[in-house]
Amino acid sequence: MLTEFRNTHITAVCEPSPEAYSETVELFKANDRAIPPNEPELGRLLDRYASEIDVVFVVTPHALHCRQVKACLEAGIDVLVEKPMVMTADEAKELIETRDRTGRLLVVAFQGSLSPYIRGAADMLRSGDLGPIRNISGVIWQDWAGKFDGKWRQQPEVSGGGFVFDSGAHMLNTVADLAGEEFTDVWALFDNHDSPVEVAAVIMGRLASGTLVTINACGDTVPSCASDIRVFCTKAALRTGAWGESLEILRKQPDNWQSTGISRDQGWEIVDVPESHGVWEDFLATWTGSMVNPSPPELGLRMARLWDAIKESAANNGAPVRLSA
Repeated sequence: MLTEFRNTHITAVCEPSPEAYSETVELFKANDRAIPPNEPELGRLLDRYASEIDVVFVVTPHALHCRQVKACLEAGIDVLVEKPMVMTADEAKELIETRDRTGRLLVVAFQGSLSPYIRGAADMLRSGDLGPIRNISGVIWQDWAGKFDGKWRQQPEVSGGGFVFDSGAHMLNTVADLAGEEFTDVWALFDNHDSPVEVAAVIMGRLASGTLVTINACGDTVPSCASDIRVFCTKAALRTGAWGESLEILRKQPDNWQSTGISRDQGWEIVDVPESHGVWEDFLATWTGSMVNPSPPELGLRMARLWDAIKESAANNGAPVRLSA
């Protein structure tokens, strides 16, 4: 991971766990990097180092993001925060207010929104060349239940949810990003499969334009971590993933694909986009002003509003939830 920060001086870390800091030290040694000092308490770290720090990268459990990001912004420091940005829409609004009041930069570290494939897809969808969006369909799957059994990601008071709000947050964010508009209606069902948090989910939604959205999430399956997102427009369809790892377009399948037995993937063409340099480098491009923020807190708010509605519907056995304007 440190190779991603090769052009970055790491002034200090804030790690309350001595064991985790010991692992951090070994990681720096292995990469022949100067070992940064550790200040386990964020307030003291900001008091001591704020004048020396340009950016803080918040990589803590979900429930801590809002107060930690707010403290860093108010200390005059720009922030890159891991996904999901916050636990609720109210927290998202609080961070947007803080960002506006302090004039600092806030970027959410979603690989999808920072991916040139998703940015390219969004540009194509907004151009109108593909026609209006009619449906968006997403599927995400992983052997998540066993992999994180007993860990903080399955403790709802810390994680804020289960598979759908952890790995699945990438799906929610990328779908919300590609949609380019707010959700107005949501229906959702969860299944915990004896876990304290949701492990599987089926979600349906409707956008302000009337476009229909479906998301299927399974976090208890074969060893894997993958996804598929398809955006169906009247003139073409796009295919990508929750992490923005690729982009393909379908304008027309061969007329004889059924009779000749050729793959139903025939007709999909790869879309060329600029090379991705990774989350940190893309953040730096935003920080230096060479790129418009592709993952701002406003997008985090759209996803948080969606998540609030998903939780409410699932808690009421799939009852429809109407989102306010």
